[in-house]
Amino acid sequence: MKLPRNTLILILLALGLGGFVYLYEIRGATVREEINEQKQQIFSFAENDVQSLTVKTKKLTLNLERSSESSNPKWLIKSPISAPANDAIVSYLMDLLVKGKSDRTLSTPVKELGEFALDQPQATINITLKNRQSHQLILGKSNFNKRFLYAQADSVAKPDGNINVLLVSTDFANAVNRNLSEWQQPVDNSQKLPGLSTPLPTPTNGK
Repeated sequence: MKLPRNTLILILLALGLGGFVYLYEIRGATVREEINEQKQQIFSFAENDVQSLTVKTKKLTLNLERSSESSNPKWLIKSPISAPANDAIVSYLMDLLVKGKSDRTLSTPVKELGEFALDQPQATINITLKNRQSHQLILGKSNFNKRFLYAQADSVAKPDGNINVLLVSTDFANAVNRNLSEWQQPVDNSQKLPGLSTPLPTPTNGK
């Protein structure tokens, strides 16, 4: 059965409109969401891109470097002591740096950074990549409801002279405010006292 010309035109228009709705509303929404997530990402490097880290808190300055050997540990403490690092602790921090996102961004005059404790931060993390590029994250104080930390990431003054202040997870404070002993690889007691791993002889009760 041959469709009337007007009906055929209407069907084609409906198909075209449906395609436009899909591309703009459905596919377009996905793209816009991806772009929005990219804007919230703190850094864009991958974990394997990182060669070294320097974590400076009010009580400790720690230099970490990726091990050149494929075996454990993946990370080494270079200073203030030379020792294998606790890979779980370093990986926790690395995961935050790689996957961490900013909840929102505040454009702030440089003279007001002290209000966020960014002029005397609780911690500064310097990151050096394998390609020699460097990044920095400065952690200030918590916001009013203690849900986020004020932070600066690779801060460069904008044309208006303001600096972007980020709101990041408080997990960053938990990740860096540690004693030196926590950064070190745990001691294997069985290696430290190998004699304890040897079964003791069974008592004979003098018989």
